[in-house]
Amino acid sequence: MKDAPGTVSCIDGNTFIVSDSSGDIESSTAAPVGLFTVDSRYLSRWVLTVDGERMTALSVDDSHYFEAAFFLVPGGQMDYVQADVSAIRRRRIDADLTESITVFNFGEQPREVDVRLEVAADFADIFEIKFDVGVKTGELYTEVAPDGLRLGYRRDTFHREVSITADRPATFTPDDIRFTVRLEPGADWSVELRAEMRAWRPDGVDLRAGPRSLRSDASVLPESVRAWVAAAPTLDTDSATLRQVYHRSLVDLAALRFAPLSLGGATVPAAGLPWFMTLFGRDSLLTCLQTLPFTPALTPPTLRILASLQGARNDDVLEEDPGRILHELRYGESAAFEEQPHSPYYGTVDATPLFVVLLDEYERWSGDTALVRELEPETRAALTWMAGPADLTGAGYLSYQRRNVETGLENQCWKDSCDSISYADGRLPGFPRSTCEAQGYAYDAKIRAARLAREIWHDAAFADRLEREAAALYERFNRDFWLEDRGWYAVALDPDGTPVDSLTSNIGHLLWSGIVPPERAARVAEHLMSPALFSGWGVRTLAEGQGRYNPLGYHTGTVWPFDNSFIAWGLRRYGFTDEAGRIAEAIISAAAYFEGRLPEAFGGFDRRTTRYPVRYPTAGSPQAWSSGAPLLLLRTLLGLDPHEDHLATIPALPPTFEHIALLNVPGRWGRMDAFARYRPDNSPETY
Repeated sequence: MKDAPGTVSCIDGNTFIVSDSSGDIESSTAAPVGLFTVDSRYLSRWVLTVDGERMTALSVDDSHYFEAAFFLVPGGQMDYVQADVSAIRRRRIDADLTESITVFNFGEQPREVDVRLEVAADFADIFEIKFDVGVKTGELYTEVAPDGLRLGYRRDTFHREVSITADRPATFTPDDIRFTVRLEPGADWSVELRAEMRAWRPDGVDLRAGPRSLRSDASVLPESVRAWVAAAPTLDTDSATLRQVYHRSLVDLAALRFAPLSLGGATVPAAGLPWFMTLFGRDSLLTCLQTLPFTPALTPPTLRILASLQGARNDDVLEEDPGRILHELRYGESAAFEEQPHSPYYGTVDATPLFVVLLDEYERWSGDTALVRELEPETRAALTWMAGPADLTGAGYLSYQRRNVETGLENQCWKDSCDSISYADGRLPGFPRSTCEAQGYAYDAKIRAARLAREIWHDAAFADRLEREAAALYERFNRDFWLEDRGWYAVALDPDGTPVDSLTSNIGHLLWSGIVPPERAARVAEHLMSPALFSGWGVRTLAEGQGRYNPLGYHTGTVWPFDNSFIAWGLRRYGFTDEAGRIAEAIISAAAYFEGRLPEAFGGFDRRTTRYPVRYPTAGSPQAWSSGAPLLLLRTLLGLDPHEDHLATIPALPPTFEHIALLNVPGRWGRMDAFARYRPDNSPETY
């Protein structure tokens, strides 16, 4: 229970509802508020009044991600003490929305109460809301029946509908649902409403029938969450913050699981609320990498669905190529009519090598060679794309330039905003661009694929070729990207091979990919932990002092928890354990200011200046790879490695983390326990 927040969300995979603190929805084309599924808003108005008065929340219980309770009184703050009539609004999200309203009469006289729920549905596509496009070309309709209300939208064969029913007699109109209730003193009255959402295919089949059948039993969802958390390793630590963050991460990852309509019930991580509640290539792959030792069940279905949707042809609108792994899959109206190229869209340079990296890392943890054999054709196709169509400049690097110039992404790396890749003086380079971290991913993918080819596919010639290609990339990259006078790697090369010289967090990804020579790693680590990049709350995306630096710039100075988790992992790989520990402490401490839930990003202001992390105005939350960040940081702190069945030495940390134990960690060797503690002088000790 807590004081009423600004907005309240209930989530089950890619079905979610966002309301104000009283449970009301009053949305516009510019606000991600409403009831959503499959990239469409099914309720844009859902406003409760009692005797004509709007309700105000005294408190809200949203301790479970899939349900919430609102404790309400009519009117404003001055009426609280004198409120004879009050209400409790309880809602639950699964495949659909169930909401109950209970009204109480604590007065001394009987009362006749008018309970009204105003209802509307605009069926806005998620991209219409994101880009504030308010024009619909199809037909909205309303059908009123004695037992319910149906609101729908048709555009050619695209058809969406929500059906609203009540378990008590009601008066349904096109705009509202009304109940006239007589309450004796001390009495209460309740009604349960249900909003069922349908997404019709052209042949009349409801695409949401599958998700609905999976949620037919109301006990399935809470039991699924309990089982999910119970299956993860148990964390034992003296840090209350770390315990809170760990549990919240597991629960949020459970919340973000959804079953894509083409996957037959298996669940994969949606990228994040509110804009990214769908399958993303890069985000889903990196989330799985973060969570492998904790929630390994996410990885096989993620790899399988990405393999099943792998590019098979050349399409300039979708930016599809044979072998390319998708960027984003959407089900909404704009994707159906190719107003947005997301059905699916392939405009990303890094998902394809990350697919190979995850497959290898998963086999190292699980020993599941059958999946490696199953996905051999798709992995080979991914490697072929990397060696051919991805090299737009002919220089031997993964590079990108959008072919869909109207609606495609300009930047097709993880920093995909338009100004994220810049020179130190703020100028923007031309295209094609070759970003540094993508080359690290490509190098890592080739090394890992060589192991799979030699040990599991039994193709030594292919393995030898991949190793030669990796060695050539390593040499070429360290010649062309290294800025000797600066001591860091260029964030990218421009079309003519000129280094784009700004100092960014991207160099930390090079450490976890292993493409940095050991003799240069110390200089990279020094820059990552310098005041220009390290804010005290984490590593900034762009260093202070660079031309486009802004501590509230989306990719130009904010701190991203996911980014920092991979940077810490890379620092650990090169032996910089203290530096990795400082990043872990910073990110986990920041999470305490967000009630244990790390947002997509937060401000890059210096820790000594603000003493708390500053919220980024439009950061998504929960976000899958932000929820995965504490898990990868824990793995880094404990030195868990699929090559080892024991604990490596871990860094000295502040007393906050004096003791960490992770029990029942799954791996190819079975289950193991990882322990670490610190003596009072902070010298590390393992046992």
